[in-house]
Amino acid sequence: MLGAMTARGGSRLLGSAYMALAALAWSLAGILQRQLHMSLATQLAGRAVFASAAVFAFVAVAERGRVIQAFRAIGRPGLAIAALMAVSSGSFISALNATSVANVMVVQALVPLVTALLGLLAGEPVRRRTWAAMAVAVGGLALMAGSPARPGAAGLAFSLLAMLTYATTIVVARHRAEVSMAPATCLSQVLVFAVFAPFARVSEVGGAAVGYLALMGVVQMGLALFLLSLGARLIPAADAALISQLENVLAPLWVWLAGLERPSEATVAGGVLVIGAVAFQVTRGSGPPARDLPAGLAAQEAAAPQAPECA
Repeated sequence: MLGAMTARGGSRLLGSAYMALAALAWSLAGILQRQLHMSLATQLAGRAVFASAAVFAFVAVAERGRVIQAFRAIGRPGLAIAALMAVSSGSFISALNATSVANVMVVQALVPLVTALLGLLAGEPVRRRTWAAMAVAVGGLALMAGSPARPGAAGLAFSLLAMLTYATTIVVARHRAEVSMAPATCLSQVLVFAVFAPFARVSEVGGAAVGYLALMGVVQMGLALFLLSLGARLIPAADAALISQLENVLAPLWVWLAGLERPSEATVAGGVLVIGAVAFQVTRGSGPPARDLPAGLAAQEAAAPQAPECA
Protein backbone atom coordinates (compact mmCIF):
# COMPACT_ATOMS: atom_id res chain seq x y z
CA MET A 1 0.00 0.00 0.00
CA LEU A 2 2.77 2.44 1.01
CA GLY A 3 4.75 1.52 -2.09
CA ALA A 4 1.75 2.15 -4.33
CA MET A 5 1.12 5.55 -2.71
CA THR A 6 4.79 6.51 -3.15
CA ALA A 7 4.77 5.44 -6.80
CA ARG A 8 1.54 7.37 -7.39
CA GLY A 9 3.04 10.49 -5.81
CA GLY A 10 6.14 10.12 -7.98
CA SER A 11 3.99 9.82 -11.09
CA ARG A 12 2.10 13.01 -10.19
CA LEU A 13 5.36 14.91 -9.65
CA LEU A 14 6.77 13.65 -12.95
CA GLY A 15 3.53 14.48 -14.76
CA SER A 16 3.54 17.99 -13.30
CA ALA A 17 7.12 18.50 -14.47
CA TYR A 18 6.25 17.34 -18.00
CA MET A 19 3.31 19.74 -18.16
CA ALA A 20 5.39 22.67 -16.86
CA LEU A 21 8.06 22.03 -19.50
CA ALA A 22 5.36 21.80 -22.16
CA ALA A 23 4.03 25.19 -21.06
CA LEU A 24 7.56 26.62 -21.24
CA ALA A 25 7.95 25.43 -24.83
CA TRP A 26 4.46 26.60 -25.84
CA SER A 27 5.12 30.05 -24.40
CA LEU A 28 7.53 30.72 -27.28
CA ALA A 29 4.68 30.76 -29.79
CA GLY A 30 3.97 34.49 -29.65
CA ILE A 31 7.52 35.76 -29.97
CA LEU A 32 8.40 33.28 -32.72
CA GLN A 33 5.22 33.72 -34.71
CA ARG A 34 5.64 37.48 -34.78
CA GLN A 35 8.99 36.99 -36.55
CA LEU A 36 7.38 35.13 -39.46
CA HIS A 37 6.36 37.30 -42.41
CA MET A 38 4.65 34.71 -44.57
CA SER A 39 1.22 33.26 -45.23
CA LEU A 40 -0.59 31.22 -42.60
CA ALA A 41 -0.39 28.08 -44.72
CA THR A 42 3.39 28.44 -45.05
CA GLN A 43 3.74 28.94 -41.29
CA LEU A 44 1.74 25.83 -40.45
CA ALA A 45 3.25 23.59 -43.11
CA GLY A 46 6.79 24.76 -42.34
CA ARG A 47 6.69 24.13 -38.62
CA ALA A 48 4.85 20.83 -39.18
CA VAL A 49 7.80 19.56 -41.25
CA PHE A 50 10.25 20.20 -38.41
CA ALA A 51 7.86 19.00 -35.70
CA SER A 52 7.02 15.70 -37.37
CA ALA A 53 10.69 15.01 -38.13
CA ALA A 54 11.77 15.70 -34.55
CA VAL A 55 9.10 13.54 -32.94
CA PHE A 56 9.62 10.75 -35.48
CA ALA A 57 13.32 10.65 -34.55
CA PHE A 58 12.42 10.39 -30.88
CA VAL A 59 9.97 7.56 -31.56
CA ALA A 60 12.65 5.68 -33.51
CA VAL A 61 15.14 5.98 -30.64
CA ALA A 62 12.66 5.33 -27.83
CA GLU A 63 11.19 2.28 -29.56
CA ARG A 64 14.63 1.02 -30.59
CA GLY A 65 13.79 1.07 -34.27
CA ARG A 66 10.36 -0.56 -33.95
CA VAL A 67 8.69 2.42 -35.60
CA ILE A 68 5.99 0.60 -37.56
CA GLN A 69 4.90 -1.37 -34.52
CA ALA A 70 4.79 1.82 -32.45
CA PHE A 71 2.46 3.56 -34.89
CA ARG A 72 0.23 0.53 -35.23
CA ALA A 73 -0.07 0.20 -31.44
CA ILE A 74 -1.75 3.57 -30.91
CA GLY A 75 -5.03 2.25 -32.30
CA ARG A 76 -8.15 4.35 -32.53
CA PRO A 77 -7.50 6.32 -29.31
CA GLY A 78 -4.14 7.40 -30.72
CA LEU A 79 -5.70 8.42 -34.00
CA ALA A 80 -8.30 10.46 -32.13
CA ILE A 81 -5.61 12.29 -30.15
CA ALA A 82 -3.61 12.89 -33.34
CA ALA A 83 -6.63 14.53 -34.94
CA LEU A 84 -7.32 16.63 -31.83
CA MET A 85 -3.70 17.75 -31.61
CA ALA A 86 -3.66 18.70 -35.28
CA VAL A 87 -6.81 20.80 -34.99
CA SER A 88 -5.69 22.45 -31.76
CA SER A 89 -2.21 23.41 -32.95
CA GLY A 90 -3.43 24.67 -36.30
CA SER A 91 -6.27 26.66 -34.74
CA PHE A 92 -3.98 28.29 -32.18
CA ILE A 93 -1.59 29.73 -34.77
CA SER A 94 -4.54 30.69 -36.96
CA ALA A 95 -5.99 32.61 -34.03
CA LEU A 96 -2.69 34.44 -33.46
CA ASN A 97 -2.78 35.51 -37.10
CA ALA A 98 -6.38 36.70 -36.84
CA THR A 99 -6.40 38.60 -33.53
CA SER A 100 -4.20 39.84 -30.70
CA VAL A 101 -2.26 37.56 -28.36
CA ALA A 102 -4.27 38.95 -25.44
CA ASN A 103 -7.57 37.91 -27.04
CA VAL A 104 -6.28 34.42 -27.72
CA MET A 105 -4.95 33.96 -24.20
CA VAL A 106 -8.20 35.11 -22.59
CA VAL A 107 -10.03 32.29 -24.38
CA GLN A 108 -7.25 29.83 -23.50
CA ALA A 109 -7.83 30.70 -19.83
CA LEU A 110 -11.05 28.68 -20.10
CA VAL A 111 -9.08 25.44 -20.68
CA PRO A 112 -8.93 24.34 -17.00
CA LEU A 113 -12.65 24.83 -16.50
CA VAL A 114 -13.62 23.04 -19.70
CA THR A 115 -11.16 20.23 -18.96
CA ALA A 116 -12.56 19.76 -15.46
CA LEU A 117 -16.09 19.59 -16.86
CA LEU A 118 -15.04 17.05 -19.48
CA GLY A 119 -13.18 15.09 -16.80
CA LEU A 120 -16.31 15.00 -14.66
CA LEU A 121 -18.28 13.62 -17.60
CA ALA A 122 -15.62 10.90 -17.91
CA GLY A 123 -15.97 10.01 -14.22
CA GLU A 124 -12.89 11.81 -12.85
CA PRO A 125 -13.57 13.67 -9.57
CA VAL A 126 -12.14 17.16 -9.03
CA ARG A 127 -11.14 18.40 -5.59
CA ARG A 128 -12.42 21.70 -4.25
CA ARG A 129 -8.80 22.83 -3.94
CA THR A 130 -8.40 22.36 -7.68
CA TRP A 131 -11.55 24.37 -8.41
CA ALA A 132 -10.27 27.18 -6.17
CA ALA A 133 -6.84 27.16 -7.85
CA MET A 134 -8.44 27.22 -11.29
CA ALA A 135 -10.60 30.19 -10.30
CA VAL A 136 -7.52 32.10 -9.15
CA ALA A 137 -5.65 31.21 -12.35
CA VAL A 138 -8.50 32.37 -14.57
CA GLY A 139 -8.74 35.58 -12.56
CA GLY A 140 -5.01 36.14 -12.99
CA LEU A 141 -5.17 35.59 -16.73
CA ALA A 142 -8.12 37.98 -17.01
CA LEU A 143 -6.10 40.57 -15.09
CA MET A 144 -3.15 40.00 -17.42
CA ALA A 145 -5.26 40.59 -20.50
CA GLY A 146 -6.88 43.70 -19.09
CA SER A 147 -9.62 44.83 -21.41
CA PRO A 148 -8.60 43.67 -24.88
CA ALA A 149 -10.53 44.79 -27.94
CA ARG A 150 -13.36 42.54 -28.97
CA PRO A 151 -11.94 39.87 -31.30
CA GLY A 152 -13.31 39.42 -34.78
CA ALA A 153 -15.38 36.42 -35.73
CA ALA A 154 -12.42 34.50 -37.20
CA GLY A 155 -10.13 35.18 -34.26
CA LEU A 156 -12.78 34.18 -31.74
CA ALA A 157 -13.74 31.05 -33.65
CA PHE A 158 -10.15 29.81 -33.98
CA SER A 159 -9.45 30.62 -30.31
CA LEU A 160 -12.49 28.67 -29.12
CA LEU A 161 -11.67 25.73 -31.39
CA ALA A 162 -8.08 25.60 -30.12
CA MET A 163 -9.27 25.75 -26.52
CA LEU A 164 -11.93 23.06 -26.87
CA THR A 165 -9.75 20.58 -28.77
CA TYR A 166 -6.83 21.11 -26.37
CA ALA A 167 -9.03 20.42 -23.33
CA THR A 168 -10.41 17.29 -25.00
CA THR A 169 -6.88 16.10 -25.83
CA ILE A 170 -5.92 16.25 -22.15
CA VAL A 171 -8.93 14.22 -21.05
CA VAL A 172 -8.61 11.56 -23.76
CA ALA A 173 -4.86 11.13 -23.15
CA ARG A 174 -5.47 10.77 -19.43
CA HIS A 175 -8.08 8.03 -19.89
CA ARG A 176 -6.03 6.15 -22.50
CA ALA A 177 -2.82 6.01 -20.49
CA GLU A 178 -1.98 2.53 -21.77
CA VAL A 179 -1.28 3.92 -25.24
CA SER A 180 2.04 5.52 -26.19
CA MET A 181 1.15 8.96 -27.52
CA ALA A 182 4.50 9.88 -29.09
CA PRO A 183 3.49 8.37 -32.47
CA ALA A 184 0.16 10.24 -32.22
CA THR A 185 2.06 13.48 -31.69
CA CYS A 186 4.08 12.81 -34.83
CA LEU A 187 1.01 11.86 -36.82
CA SER A 188 -0.76 15.07 -35.80
CA GLN A 189 1.91 17.16 -37.49
CA VAL A 190 1.82 14.98 -40.59
CA LEU A 191 -1.89 15.76 -40.77
CA VAL A 192 -1.22 19.49 -40.43
CA PHE A 193 1.36 19.34 -43.22
CA ALA A 194 -0.95 17.34 -45.50
CA VAL A 195 -3.72 19.93 -45.10
CA PHE A 196 -1.67 23.12 -45.53
CA ALA A 197 1.27 22.13 -47.76
CA PRO A 198 -0.73 22.50 -51.00
CA PHE A 199 -1.34 26.17 -50.10
CA ALA A 200 2.16 26.97 -48.81
CA ARG A 201 4.71 29.02 -50.76
CA VAL A 202 8.30 27.83 -50.62
CA SER A 203 9.47 31.19 -51.96
CA GLU A 204 8.40 32.80 -48.67
CA VAL A 205 10.84 30.68 -46.65
CA GLY A 206 14.44 31.78 -46.53
CA GLY A 207 17.19 33.04 -44.27
CA ALA A 208 16.16 33.55 -40.65
CA ALA A 209 12.64 32.32 -41.40
CA VAL A 210 13.95 28.76 -41.64
CA GLY A 211 15.45 29.03 -38.17
CA TYR A 212 12.26 30.42 -36.68
CA LEU A 213 10.21 27.67 -38.30
CA ALA A 214 12.66 25.09 -36.97
CA LEU A 215 12.30 26.46 -33.43
CA MET A 216 8.52 26.49 -33.75
CA GLY A 217 8.47 22.98 -35.14
CA VAL A 218 11.07 21.21 -32.98
CA VAL A 219 10.71 23.06 -29.67
CA GLN A 220 7.46 25.03 -29.53
CA MET A 221 5.34 22.39 -31.30
CA GLY A 222 7.02 19.00 -31.43
CA LEU A 223 8.65 18.93 -28.00
CA ALA A 224 5.69 20.61 -26.29
CA LEU A 225 3.12 18.24 -27.78
CA PHE A 226 5.24 15.25 -26.83
CA LEU A 227 5.62 16.51 -23.25
CA LEU A 228 1.85 16.99 -23.12
CA SER A 229 1.31 13.40 -24.22
CA LEU A 230 3.55 12.21 -21.37
CA GLY A 231 2.30 14.50 -18.64
CA ALA A 232 -1.45 14.37 -19.28
CA ARG A 233 -1.59 10.64 -18.62
CA LEU A 234 0.15 10.84 -15.22
CA ILE A 235 -1.93 13.51 -13.43
CA PRO A 236 -5.65 14.38 -13.27
CA ALA A 237 -6.95 16.21 -16.30
CA ALA A 238 -7.87 19.37 -14.40
CA ASP A 239 -4.39 19.63 -12.88
CA ALA A 240 -2.72 19.17 -16.27
CA ALA A 241 -4.78 21.97 -17.77
CA LEU A 242 -4.05 24.22 -14.80
CA ILE A 243 -0.26 23.77 -14.96
CA SER A 244 -0.28 24.37 -18.70
CA GLN A 245 -1.61 27.86 -18.02
CA LEU A 246 1.97 28.86 -17.15
CA GLU A 247 2.29 29.35 -20.90
CA ASN A 248 0.16 32.46 -20.65
CA VAL A 249 2.42 33.93 -17.97
CA LEU A 250 5.73 33.19 -19.67
CA ALA A 251 4.70 34.35 -23.16
CA PRO A 252 4.66 38.09 -22.32
CA LEU A 253 7.90 37.67 -20.37
CA TRP A 254 9.81 36.51 -23.46
CA VAL A 255 8.40 39.41 -25.49
CA TRP A 256 9.54 41.83 -22.79
CA LEU A 257 13.03 40.33 -22.58
CA ALA A 258 13.33 40.62 -26.36
CA GLY A 259 12.46 44.31 -26.14
CA LEU A 260 9.36 43.92 -28.29
CA GLU A 261 6.81 44.75 -25.63
CA ARG A 262 6.71 46.00 -22.02
CA PRO A 263 4.27 44.05 -19.83
CA SER A 264 1.83 46.23 -17.93
CA GLU A 265 1.42 46.18 -14.17
CA ALA A 266 -1.76 44.18 -14.67
CA THR A 267 0.20 41.57 -16.65
CA VAL A 268 2.78 41.22 -13.88
CA ALA A 269 0.11 41.00 -11.16
CA GLY A 270 -1.87 38.43 -13.16
CA GLY A 271 1.24 36.37 -13.72
CA VAL A 272 1.93 36.26 -10.00
CA LEU A 273 -1.62 35.00 -9.39
CA VAL A 274 -1.30 32.22 -11.99
CA ILE A 275 2.10 31.07 -10.74
CA GLY A 276 0.78 31.11 -7.18
CA ALA A 277 -2.26 29.02 -8.12
CA VAL A 278 -0.10 26.43 -9.91
CA ALA A 279 2.40 26.29 -7.04
CA PHE A 280 -0.45 25.87 -4.52
CA GLN A 281 -1.98 23.00 -6.47
CA VAL A 282 1.29 21.14 -7.13
CA THR A 283 2.84 21.51 -3.66
CA ARG A 284 -0.34 20.65 -1.76
CA GLY A 285 -1.02 17.53 -3.83
CA SER A 286 -3.21 17.00 -6.85
CA GLY A 287 -6.15 14.90 -7.85
CA PRO A 288 -8.37 12.70 -5.71
CA PRO A 289 -6.80 10.27 -3.23
CA ALA A 290 -6.65 6.65 -4.27
CA ARG A 291 -9.62 5.63 -2.14
CA ASP A 292 -11.80 8.21 -3.91
CA LEU A 293 -10.93 7.04 -7.42
CA PRO A 294 -13.52 5.01 -9.32
CA ALA A 295 -12.38 1.42 -9.76
CA GLY A 296 -11.73 1.88 -13.47
CA LEU A 297 -9.55 4.95 -13.01
CA ALA A 298 -7.65 3.38 -10.12
CA ALA A 299 -6.82 0.40 -12.31
CA GLN A 300 -5.71 2.66 -15.14
CA GLU A 301 -3.46 4.67 -12.84
CA ALA A 302 -1.89 1.52 -11.42
CA ALA A 303 -1.35 0.06 -14.88
CA ALA A 304 -0.18 3.28 -16.56
CA PRO A 305 3.12 2.66 -18.37
CA GLN A 306 6.18 4.72 -17.57
CA ALA A 307 7.58 7.26 -20.01
CA PRO A 308 9.59 5.57 -22.78
CA GLU A 309 13.32 5.50 -22.16
CA CYS A 310 15.67 6.87 -24.77
CA ALA A 311 18.46 4.41 -24.00
